[in-house]
Parts: sequence; structure tokens; C-alpha cells
Amino acid sequence: MDDGYTNKFNQVSDDYRYQDGSYEGYAPNDGYYQGREETGQEEDAQSDATEGHDEDDEVYEGEYQGIPHPDDIKAKQKKKKSAGVADEFKDHADLMAEKMEDEEQLAHQYESIIEECSHGRFQWILFVVLGLALMADGVEVFVVGFVLPSAEKDMCLSSSNKGMLGLIVYLGMMVGAILWGGLADKLGRKTCLTLALSVNAAFAFLSSFVQGYGFFLFCRLISGFGIGGSLPIVFAYFSEFLSREKRGEHLSWLCMFWMIGGLYASIMAWSIIPHYGWGFSMGTNYHFHSWRVFVVICSLPCIASLVALKFMPESPRFLLEIGKHDEAWMILKQVHDTNMRAKGEPERVFTVANIKTPKQIDEFIEIQSSTGTWYQRSLVRATTIFKQVLDNVLYCLTAQYRMNTLFLAIIWFTMALSYYGLIVWFPDMIRYYQEEAYKSREKIFEKEDVRDITFNFTLENQVHKNGTYFNDKFMKMKFRDVTFENSVFEECYFDDVTSSETFFKNCLIIKTTFYDTDLYEHKFKDCTFENSTFLKQKKGCHLDFERDNDFLVYLVSFLGSLSVLPGNIVSALLMDKVGRIKMIGGSMLISAVCCFFLFFGNSESAMIGWQCLFCGTSIAAWNALDVITVELYPTDKRATAFGILNGLCKIGAILGNSIFASFVGITKVVPILLASSALVAGGLLALRLPETRDQVLM
Repeated sequence: MDDGYTNKFNQVSDDYRYQDGSYEGYAPNDGYYQGREETGQEEDAQSDATEGHDEDDEVYEGEYQGIPHPDDIKAKQKKKKSAGVADEFKDHADLMAEKMEDEEQLAHQYESIIEECSHGRFQWILFVVLGLALMADGVEVFVVGFVLPSAEKDMCLSSSNKGMLGLIVYLGMMVGAILWGGLADKLGRKTCLTLALSVNAAFAFLSSFVQGYGFFLFCRLISGFGIGGSLPIVFAYFSEFLSREKRGEHLSWLCMFWMIGGLYASIMAWSIIPHYGWGFSMGTNYHFHSWRVFVVICSLPCIASLVALKFMPESPRFLLEIGKHDEAWMILKQVHDTNMRAKGEPERVFTVANIKTPKQIDEFIEIQSSTGTWYQRSLVRATTIFKQVLDNVLYCLTAQYRMNTLFLAIIWFTMALSYYGLIVWFPDMIRYYQEEAYKSREKIFEKEDVRDITFNFTLENQVHKNGTYFNDKFMKMKFRDVTFENSVFEECYFDDVTSSETFFKNCLIIKTTFYDTDLYEHKFKDCTFENSTFLKQKKGCHLDFERDNDFLVYLVSFLGSLSVLPGNIVSALLMDKVGRIKMIGGSMLISAVCCFFLFFGNSESAMIGWQCLFCGTSIAAWNALDVITVELYPTDKRATAFGILNGLCKIGAILGNSIFASFVGITKVVPILLASSALVAGGLLALRLPETRDQVLM
């Protein structure tokens, strides 16, 4: 590095243009190195211009009155005509035009630099590190669905509470995607990804220990907020280390980690949750059951990525964007040297000396760094960053990007509505078929007259109507899916009873004692009590039964995640050959056709098969959508745009989950037609997007 350049690089001076690879004047903040010889020539020229001039010979009388000297005005006008005006005399439009020209020059130069650095060990290491972050995102989507059957019994969750818990993660991810994506364009990819993963790891880990529903809901919300930033930042970050010819393929390979996250969550759930004894209790109020162990295990990919990310550098493309030339050059040299050593060519020299840096327009308000309190300084900086992020959001809606943003928003939304809606609908339909089969084996007892009997066994899947129970004892019993209707209980005694889906409807309960039971008020519907008492009710909820076919839910998720493997491989190999647009359109239209065959899925096995086919055909569209979103926006807007679109995706996921789940057991027509229509609309609209596989990364 040239010391002369480094000193001049930090000075504030006029900004001259760089054209056709030669220097016309030189501006230190223009980002190019200047040799000592050129500096000497400038100083000689200045010396010649002032030779023989005595500064004391003439004193301008307006000097001390703040009035510009006429010669100074003429000099500025002459300089403006010949070499361009200084930044402070230019309007915003001129500065933006110069910045755009600088950006275009940098894009082509950076592409050449990345090609010189080659693709090798460094990119593969970063691939694994960022893949773990993407894997954590995939795990987060599945965690709540897997723990709900157990958590609802531990926390006494009602149907509305279960629905909220399922949607709260998507809500957090939506806000996180928008906020972290915007911050990543201002604070840096590595910095924001580290913060986002830290938030996710901390609150995901904490959620496994909290006992109350409210705290658990809050922890999962903040955990989702943290991991929401991983997707936009990871793709923006990794793309800036890839050359044009490698970008589509390797971003598609990176998408496989989302699938690996789903597989990891399914395997861990299958291995851990059914083992109810894998935990501990502290008294009667604190329980740490196996599903909580599963939640802890699911935080490991995020923690691993967080640790590994510490050894990765910031994106040099981002550093160049904010004018940090020297740091970017050192990182690019590190990438080059790492790859060359791995290829057995350590003697190869990094030949790049000068890298274009765009004109810097937006600057932080630094006056607060030495004045005011820390609170005032923090407030000013936070306000400045917020305004810059907001400006980036609005920039994505300007005339240049408006139509692309609109088209992408609709495509992201339609994909999420159909995909996330269906992957929740499939397990719900399978459970529905299981419950139908289970209810078909239900036993019904009518007009029983039971007196002076002690029950100490399990009752399951039974309905008792119009019965009479006198002086009966129910000791250390378990009820599962048992209903008593229009029955009379007189002088009965319930002791140490646990129940699941058990209700008393329109019953008369006389002189009956309930001791140490979980028969709470909501389990008695339209019942009449006469001289009955409840003593020492069980606190919390108790996991009393395991569904015989619970493993099928884990198997369905496992097969659904595994089925995307062929689609991932095909999309990675063909992404740069077929193109992003055809990949999105073709994949979405084929997926829409697969949806129609769901009309013929009237059994568990059929639903599993069609789910695998749908997931396998739709994954190519997801991969191509990630790639084209990265390529359509410039570096200083890339993560922001990705975050906005991914946030809209989560809105589609929330609506899809809610709408599709509401039709389970009612009709299949609405979910199938809605998903198919959304996919067709999105696929056709994708054909209107510009192809990006041959363009450099702006």
C-alpha cells in the first residue's frame, strides 16, 4: 500500500472523473491509487503557477468581510467548465449520476477481480458457514409444529393458543427479514448476520426452559425475529463472493441447507420427543420434558454458524460500496491467496492494485460524537440509520425498480401462500384421516347403572350416555377421548386422575369429590353441581398419552424435506443453462398441475406421495427466486429488497396456514384450487421478469 495514497485517500477534496481507464485529475475519495510521481507533478505545477508571486503584494479588501474575491469566483467557474465542480456545488441529481457511473465501472472491475480470485477453498468454507445459518432458518419453521402436540399438554393450550403459537414464528420472521435486511445494507453483512443469529440462539435456547405459555410465545417471537434476517443476508453475502458463471449454481447448492434443516428437525423430533422420560422435574411446578430437549438441540445449527462466522470476513463488495477500499483489498487478497494455496499455486500474486470506489453521498452525522450525552449520540445515529434504511426501501419502488419489485412481490407471495399453506395442510389432513379411523373404533355405552365399583384402569375412545354412577371410585386413572353425556354422578370419588380430550356434557354431579385431578372447569360443559368439591387440583398439564401414530407426522415432514433433494440438484445444474425465468415459471406451473392430483388423495399414503411430488417440483422455483432477487438489485439495496420480499413471503405463509387449516375436514376443493391458481398466476407473471444470468452483480 502506498503511504502517499493512504494519506490523500482520507482528505476532503474535489472529485474528478475517471474515464477510459486513465486519470483526469485525481480525487482521493474516488477510490484509485495515485503514485508518488503524479503527486510530485501536481506540486510542481502548483509551484510554477505561483512562482514570482508575493502574497503580501496585494491584499483584497473584502477578505475579512466574508466577500469572495472576484478572481476566486472566476477560478471556480473555470474549474467547473474544465474539470467538473466540487461536490458541495453539485445538485443531488448530478451526484447520483456520477455515483451510478462509478457503480457500473466497479461492477465490471469487481467481476474481473472475483474471477482472478477464482472459486475454491474460501468459497466452500463460507458456503458451509452460511449454510448452517440457512439450516437454522429451516429448523425454525418446523420446531413449533413438532412440539405443539406435547407443549399443548404441558401448557394447557387451547385451540386458539395453539394457532397463535404456530403463527407467531412467521410474524417474527417477517419483521426480522425487513429490519435485518435493511440494516445489512448499512452496517454490513457479517455484522448484521452475527447479531441476528445471536438473537435467535439466545431466545430459542431460553424458550426451552420457560414454563408459562406467555413467556414461551414471547421467546419464539423474538427467536423468529432473529432468524428472519438470515435468509436475505446469507444470499446477499454469499453472492458477493461468486463470479457470474458460478453464481446461479452455487446459490442453488446453498439452498440445500434449508432442506437439511428440515431433515435435521424431523430426525431429532422422531428421536427425542417420543421419549417422554428424557427430562426432569423440580417439584410439581417445573417440568423439563423431552420436547424441551428437542428445542435445545434445534438451536445447535444456529450456534455453530454463529461461532464459525467469527472467522469469516466482511463482504468486500459491501466495503467498497461504503468507501473502505483498503479493507476490501485486503479481504480480496485473502480470498485469492487462500484459493491459490489450496490449488497448489502459492506463488501466484494478486495483481489488483486499484479498485474503483463509488462516490459517497450519504454520510453519518458525526457532530454528536464529541458533544451531547451518550443517549443523544445513540439517538442521532439510530435515527440516521433508520432514515437511510427507509430511503433504501423507497428506492426499491422508484421507476427503475418499481415493476420488478411489484412482480417479485406477487411471485414471492403466491409461492408462499401455496407452499406453506400446503405443507401445513398435508399433515393436518393426515391427522384428520387418522382421527377418522380412530373414531370409527369408538365404543358407545348407554344407560349404564354402575354402583359401588372402584375403577383403576384406563378408559379410551369411549362415549357413555344417560348413565348413572353411584358411590363409585375412580382411582389413579387415565381418561383419553372419553365423553360422559347426560349422566348422573352421586357420591362418587375421583383421586389422582389425568385426562386427555375428556369431557362431561350436561351431567348432574351430586356430593362428589375431586381430589388431585386435572378435571378443570372447561372440561365440564353445561353441568350442574350439588354439594361437590374440588381439592388439590393438579397444577399445569400432564402428558398422559402418546398417539400411536405420532411418528407418522415426523415421517411425513422427513419425506417432504427429503423429496426436494432431486429438485435441488436439477435446479443447481440447470440454473445457468436454462435461466432463472424459465426455471421459476416452469417449476410453478408444474407444481400447479401436481396440485390437481390432490383430488385423488383420499388416504394417508396418497397424501404423503402427493406431498413429496409437490415439494420436489416446487423447490426449483424457490431456488431461482432467491437467485434472481439477489441479481436484480444493486449492492447497497440488495439485502433491503430481499428482506422486503421475504417479509411479504411470510405474510403469504401466515395467510396460507390460516386459510388452508380452516378447511381441514370440510372440503379439499378450496385449498387445492387456491394453491393451483396462485401458482399459475405467479408462474405466468415470472415470465415478465428480466433474465439476469448474463449480467454482472451491480
